[in-house]
Amino acid sequence: MSNTIISTLATVGQNLTLYFSLITFIGGILGGILTIIVFTSLQTFRQSSCAFYLIIISLVNIGQLFVSTTSRILATNLNIDWSLSSLFYCKFRLYFLQVCGLTSITCCCLATIDQHFATCSRVQWQRWCNIKLAYRLVFITILFWILHHIPYLIFYNHILLDNKIICKLTNSIFEQYTTYANLVILGRFIPISITFLFGYLAYRNVQQISYRTVPIVRRQLDQQLTSMVLVQVLVSVFTVLPNAIVYPFSMIPSLNQDPVAAAQIQFMVSFTICLLSVYQAVIE
Repeated sequence: MSNTIISTLATVGQNLTLYFSLITFIGGILGGILTIIVFTSLQTFRQSSCAFYLIIISLVNIGQLFVSTTSRILATNLNIDWSLSSLFYCKFRLYFLQVCGLTSITCCCLATIDQHFATCSRVQWQRWCNIKLAYRLVFITILFWILHHIPYLIFYNHILLDNKIICKLTNSIFEQYTTYANLVILGRFIPISITFLFGYLAYRNVQQISYRTVPIVRRQLDQQLTSMVLVQVLVSVFTVLPNAIVYPFSMIPSLNQDPVAAAQIQFMVSFTICLLSVYQAVIE
């Protein structure tokens, strides 16, 4: 009975991951390209710092979707795993995905904060919304996450486990850090809290903007960008948060001693990874 449950969960999880990956890959790439075209072709958006953050989010999400989805499809469907045959790809793939993922969600935070300041009634706060500052903040963000994730290039290696070569972190201290501090706190709970708070503040500002003396074009632009940012906030809460809750359980050895419990946890991890791919496809 237990073998049947384990086999069923593994099959369903594998098929779910495959089909979700294909759908989100196609939709995410097309959506990201269209977003970039719209924001770069219209003069109104080219001077908007919030639109610039959204362009960066689309770019890094396209890169993340391309690398993660192609490798997942090849490994699941064709049994081709480049991370096992190439030590460089073993190190670079996870490094690249982490840098893109943290850059994306950080820019989502910056876009939400930017819209809060842009819709404020105080002029001195509105001055924080300018394209030059956005350039600098994005440069600092990308540089910070590039440097922060260098240990991935050092500690990810090929090891022999049960007569099989796997790509795994070889430093237990850094493994604990990346699981709980990097993925859960820095990559999930803190960004979601920031986007939720400033998204609410931006929404409240937009509700009051009709009572202020604001040019119609500016009002419409703020309303459009705020709507986009609020959609990002809602999507991030429902797609990123479940992974932050489930993933740490997969790293607890006592919970993985029972084969059925381990299969159930792995299925939930696969499901939350599918939700993450939805986040990458929609937040573009």
